[in-house]
Amino acid sequence: MELSERPRRLRRTPVLRSLARETRLSPRALIWPLFIVEGQGIRREIPSLPGQYHYSPDKLPAAVEEALAAGVSAFLLFGLPALKDELGSGAYDPNGVVQQGLRLLRERFPHILLITDVCMCEYTSHGHCGILHGHEVDNDATLPYIAKIALSHAQAGADIVAPSDMMDGRVAAIRRTLDNNSYSHIPILSYAVKYASAFYGPFRDAAGSAPAFGDRKGYQMDPHNVREALREAALDVREGADMLMVKPAMSYLDVVHAVRERFDLPLAAYSVSGEYAMIKAGAQAGLIDEYAILCESALSVFRAGADIYITYYAKELAQAIQKGDIG
Repeated sequence: MELSERPRRLRRTPVLRSLARETRLSPRALIWPLFIVEGQGIRREIPSLPGQYHYSPDKLPAAVEEALAAGVSAFLLFGLPALKDELGSGAYDPNGVVQQGLRLLRERFPHILLITDVCMCEYTSHGHCGILHGHEVDNDATLPYIAKIALSHAQAGADIVAPSDMMDGRVAAIRRTLDNNSYSHIPILSYAVKYASAFYGPFRDAAGSAPAFGDRKGYQMDPHNVREALREAALDVREGADMLMVKPAMSYLDVVHAVRERFDLPLAAYSVSGEYAMIKAGAQAGLIDEYAILCESALSVFRAGADIYITYYAKELAQAIQKGDIG
């Protein structure tokens, strides 16, 4: 048969397939979330996230060393305080659990990238992401607290602060506070597009952040909406965001692509706890190839347009890239 074009020519061998790849991955684009708890000597597996752990600050260096050996050098820190209150005061306490972890890691590993989740849900007794007025989160009353948390993280050694609360105006409040306190060099990675998703369940168990009443649909985004995502991202860009994020990743690849098409800022996608837990459960049941699925899932996110991938599989993906199985 005479064919002028034979696409299969470039698929014939692993070397040809690697040469012709359109989507390239790097371990430098991966971020590994870490959960920090108060105490000492704690490295406790999280039941809802097999293979992930709660670490006390003194156990963080060993986790980071393990990640560095795999090729991962960027980390997103979440804190679980021993005590919670109505105002989430542990979030901005200079000696809070995240602040402890930041200072320890900054001293031990000066060249790693430390990003902090800026929110109140893990720290409030009611589990919501802001200050309550009755049973409603008061947007404007919350902003000074969000800015205070971001400043305390910068002071403790964060390289990037990442607000995830979805309050209107939070990026501007953080930018103003950082600039007024000589931290104008600290970038903001905004959870610009964060949906009220059913995929967060295992995280809420891991972080102890489930709301005591109601839900977060009044401030996180409606999963039906894409145009609203672009509006949210545009607002954050105008307010001073340096990087944008879409969360979750897997079920929102169309949104990742839409944000990529509209904005030129670095774009992150967060493969959330429910995505990780589903792959783990499927693999444990013998239904899927865990390694192949985690690689293919990552490819889909980068193919959609993300520059940065936040994933609980960061170490495994970095190793897969280095082995040439992906990337």
